[in-house]
Formats: sequence, structure tokens, C-alpha cells
Amino acid sequence: MRHGKKHNHLGRTTSHRKAMLANMASSLILHKRISTTLAKAKALRVYVEPIITKSKNDTTHSRRTVFSYLQDKEVVTILFREIAEKVANRPGGYTRIIKLNNRQGDNAEMALIELVDYNEVYGKDVEAKEEKKTTRRGRSKATAAPKAADANAEVTEEVAAPADEAPATEEPKGE
Repeated sequence: MRHGKKHNHLGRTTSHRKAMLANMASSLILHKRISTTLAKAKALRVYVEPIITKSKNDTTHSRRTVFSYLQDKEVVTILFREIAEKVANRPGGYTRIIKLNNRQGDNAEMALIELVDYNEVYGKDVEAKEEKKTTRRGRSKATAAPKAADANAEVTEEVAAPADEAPATEEPKGE
């Protein structure tokens, strides 16, 4: 029975698993997104989110604690300078896992794990969708009112223009 066994050991020894997760966490912090198997992505999320939470408090103790997990000075610097600044007001949920197609060779479930605050694609899609609201008749609400105002202005200009000018008389040809 599996009572109380929370961690997926990923078929590796403890030292191998810790080294692999530290390397994957470093890659995630450097590149902001990585592609891996679904099981590794879920294990990495559990590993990296407490580290990012720890980086919000920039003290010597928290830096040393994070360094003991990651073992890379440059990654710790990036984490405390850039990433901690972006996630300062987020109360958790720093990563997103997106399922991909299965891997060709062994049909393993693949996933993309990324830092939520570093994805510009999703924010732009939401803004674009909000702008495309239409009425029940199929025309856009944003453009319906200005088009009606422009049409009225054009009609008054067309009517006013011939009234101001004297009608042109045609000269007889050939006289």
C-alpha cells in the first residue's frame, strides 16, 4: 500500500533524483520554460515552487538555502533579481504545465513547464478576444457607433456641397 508516500521517485536513486531536479530547476529559471515528460514536470513543480517562494525574501539565509538546492551561483542571482521581482505579489502558482503530444520514440507523455509571469502569449490572446465583441446582428459594437456618425456626416456634406455651388451649364458643342 502507498499510504503517506507523496513523492514520485521517477525510477531513480535519491542522489540521482535530487541532481536531476536541481538541473531541471536551474534550466527552468534560466530559460523560463522547458519541455520534459509529464511525470518529471509534476515532480519539478513540487521542487521549484518552494524555492521561488523562498526567493521573495532576499536575505543571506534564504540565498544560502536556495543555493543548497540549486548549486549554481548565476541561477541563484537571476532568481533573486529578476524572477523574485516579477512574482513578488503572486501568492503561489508560479509554474504552468501544458501537456504536449506523446514522444515519438517511446510514446511518453510530454509536457511544457513554464514560469507563469514570463509568458506574453496568453496575455495578448485575452486582450485580442475582448476587442472582438459583436452585436447580435453581426457587427462590431466598437465600430457600429462611429460608422453611423460618419455616415450622417457624409450625407450632410454631400447635400450641402451641391447647394453651395451654382449648377454648371454645359456649353453647346460644335456651334
